[in-house]
Amino acid sequence: MTATTSPGMRLCDRAEYAGKPEPLAMPAKTPLPDAVASMVDRNYGSVIVVDPDHGVEGIVTERDILKRVVHAGREVAKTTLGDIMTPTPRVARETDDIIDWLRMMSNERFRRLPVVDEAGRVKAVFTQGDFVSYTWPDLLHQVKDMARATIGRNWALFLIGGGILLYTLAILGVVASMA
Repeated sequence: MTATTSPGMRLCDRAEYAGKPEPLAMPAKTPLPDAVASMVDRNYGSVIVVDPDHGVEGIVTERDILKRVVHAGREVAKTTLGDIMTPTPRVARETDDIIDWLRMMSNERFRRLPVVDEAGRVKAVFTQGDFVSYTWPDLLHQVKDMARATIGRNWALFLIGGGILLYTLAILGVVASMA
């Protein structure tokens, strides 16, 4: 992934980025019950598995716990994050483009994206929901522009269609009043 120079489209440029809560990050040797307790306490859907320098080694999501522990019949108390993590997940840089990552997350079907600084230390976790909420105003603006261009280009058709609709309603009103 390459960094973008588009103002406002880098992950770190967004006002929401500064307000993101600190990600839940734990070492691979953390017992699963401890990690789950922290996830529940903070209402988080994932834990970032980090090395001693706070670099990303993996990620454990609620889905990982369901599939790799509950469904697999593993003993929860004997399971560590390292046992069930998805190793080397996709990681974004703070200067990466929002739209590129939204597209990639959608195409590759993953929902959580650790964001790291220049030293590779985890700084935030973005979700698909975050990206949608960040890009929603831009999408609405694009839809409005497209609608304006379509109506402007086809204004005569809208006038003709509107006239036919009014004429039809008028005739129906006359017929209804005669009955």
